[in-house]
Amino acid sequence: MFKSTGSKNSSSPSTKSHADNDILLDGLLSSGFDKGSCLSRYQSYLYRKVSPHKPSPYLISKLRSYEDLHTGCGPHTRAYKRTMVKLSRFKSNVTTGCQYIIWTYANGLGNRMVSMISAFLYAILTDRVLLVEFNDDMVDLFCEPFPNSTWILPKDFPFSEHKGHHFETYQNILKKDRENNSTEFLLPSVMHLNLQHTSHDHEKFFSCDHSQYLLHKVPLLILRSDQYFVPSLFMAPSFNQELNKMFPNKDTVFHHLGRYLFQPSNDVWGPIKRFYKAYMDKADEKIGIQIRVFNPNLTPYQTIMNQVLSCSQKHKILPDFATNISEVSPSNNQILKSVLVTSLYPEYGENLRTMYLNKPTVTGESIGVYQPSHEENQKFGDNLHNKKAWTDIYLLSLCDVLVTSALSTFGYVAQSLGGIKPWVLYKLIDAKVPDSPCVQDVSMEPCFHIPPKHDCKEKPLDDIGTTFPYMRRCVDFGSGIKLINDLQ
Repeated sequence: MFKSTGSKNSSSPSTKSHADNDILLDGLLSSGFDKGSCLSRYQSYLYRKVSPHKPSPYLISKLRSYEDLHTGCGPHTRAYKRTMVKLSRFKSNVTTGCQYIIWTYANGLGNRMVSMISAFLYAILTDRVLLVEFNDDMVDLFCEPFPNSTWILPKDFPFSEHKGHHFETYQNILKKDRENNSTEFLLPSVMHLNLQHTSHDHEKFFSCDHSQYLLHKVPLLILRSDQYFVPSLFMAPSFNQELNKMFPNKDTVFHHLGRYLFQPSNDVWGPIKRFYKAYMDKADEKIGIQIRVFNPNLTPYQTIMNQVLSCSQKHKILPDFATNISEVSPSNNQILKSVLVTSLYPEYGENLRTMYLNKPTVTGESIGVYQPSHEENQKFGDNLHNKKAWTDIYLLSLCDVLVTSALSTFGYVAQSLGGIKPWVLYKLIDAKVPDSPCVQDVSMEPCFHIPPKHDCKEKPLDDIGTTFPYMRRCVDFGSGIKLINDLQ
């Protein structure tokens, strides 16, 4: 339902101040944007609950400082043009006034969004300008996040890999560094930094201060990642003080930076508003169920349906069905629950809707089930597909309760934007529902799937919680780690 911020006819200073604070998310967002270019920036507060998680004053100051840096060094500025010319002329040991990290796309939308947040936080910590290389399938998904500039990598960027350029890699630099035994050697002016999840993962020592010392000397980093590598930044001693001041509560990183960075474009905001008003606005409670099936040919549909029902009914997210009419609790004040189902497959929404239409609930609650899209397959390189996915993610983030699928970055983004600790469906074993179908997550942060297995002295990191008290193993992926509130 719409959140009231007071009478619309009121023009008292206190009312205006309260409304402005809500619109700008407690100072997280900066003012001064053209409202027509990004309607969601000024309207989203009407659809989303006020977050209990407030950004720290220090984080707000760092965002304003970053915006100034981006304005001065961003695309089409004199500083940007001078830097590109200088880097083109000199291949190593170059010093420049502006430094950059270029984010390049990998895998699906959820992976891209978690890695963009990671790259943005890294840019803030290292005084770099973040520029994003969007393919055609990413056009018009998000509003421009930074005032008076763009974050889109210019088409004439001289170091594009698509133009046949090959650059020194971070891994090779680490190898050379070890072979030189601390002897100074020439560092490239442009370096490729690959933090993707691959079948040949190896220790990258990215969280080690010596690695960060080397990276700091490279003016332009081209990053490819599909991971939420934020926890590795918290592992780096040199970043500790800044991160602690920015995020007193460690489990709010994506919640704050995601709401700052990802505003739906007008093309996406229209469908979000229309769906919300039609199917979610009048509900007493909004429940999101996100179903991601990684191996549809090996996973029976009914098994997943049974798991979803078992989880949601066991934990009173959805009411049980009444076996006869005498079990139905009389209710003078009818409760309406709106259930948003997001899945590539239409069967889940359709069958859940049919069940709650045909069977009474023991609580007497009315259950409406709605599914915005069902694309059947994940489509890479498809702009409309990504717009539908972003619409689904954002609608999920507007829910009060979430049930999500294990290992899904799609669900990670929704829970983090919404500030929700979801109920996570366990990964099926031998296509069977576990005795416990789901578990509530320990934080709203995404899981980092490929954390380092060794510390900087190459000793095994066996007990991650002892070494880093604000981290835990992920409930949906035992070898992954995630940030938690270190006060819990």
